[in-house]
Amino acid sequence: MSKRSDSPPTAPTVQVLERMFNLLEVLASREEAVSLKEISEKTGLHPSTAHRILNDLTIGRFVDRPEAGSYRLGMRLLELGNLVKARLSVRDAALGPMRELHKQIQQPVNLSVRQGDEIVYVERAYSERSGMQVVRAIGGRAPLHLTSVGKLFLADDDPTRVRAYATRTGLAGNTRNSFTQLPALERELAQCRQAGVARDNEELEMGVRCMAAGIYDDQRKLVAGLSISAPADRIDEGWLPRLKATAAEISAALGFPAGR
Repeated sequence: MSKRSDSPPTAPTVQVLERMFNLLEVLASREEAVSLKEISEKTGLHPSTAHRILNDLTIGRFVDRPEAGSYRLGMRLLELGNLVKARLSVRDAALGPMRELHKQIQQPVNLSVRQGDEIVYVERAYSERSGMQVVRAIGGRAPLHLTSVGKLFLADDDPTRVRAYATRTGLAGNTRNSFTQLPALERELAQCRQAGVARDNEELEMGVRCMAAGIYDDQRKLVAGLSISAPADRIDEGWLPRLKATAAEISAALGFPAGR
């Protein structure tokens, strides 16, 4: 009987992916554009095979073709790299302060980022003693307009983008407290902008209320939200200064300019 190995494969199991990775590695080794002839020589691929894969990568903007017969890495890789960098750095900067805040208030503390029309929970600090019946799992998603962090991102958008969001999603509701009409949502977002914080008053789940503050990077861009979740009858406005201070601490760690 052969011994089963749980270690991951050292090479891609799909040949075209292995070839694609090799092509990208060659392009990554040079700052300037690389000719198809040189790419073919370094990867060992026939020029027609290399050309076909590079053409598909160009369509996806993973590769640029500045002139016929030469290639370089494309801007899409930079865009994706920046997304990964932002998420990793935010999580790393947030984890310690989140745990400290949870220690102080003994309620779940969540870190979320925006992906399209939803927020995604990327980290949380909680304990069994917090009393929460429902804790959103890491990787869980929720519509922007039904969550405190989601409202922070909508409040950061201009009115045209908010209206476009409402049109795309139809502002579907989860509970009787959900904002399902654009005028009411716009008023709520105006209050969020004025206060610098956002709330979820049993709009995603009955029995659960949340408050959230924004996390900003060195470019003053809203990159994440920090929220406290609690049973509706136990939410404490006294937590708000601690929440804002913790979000500011994380923002500072990301290079957000002090004094704003």
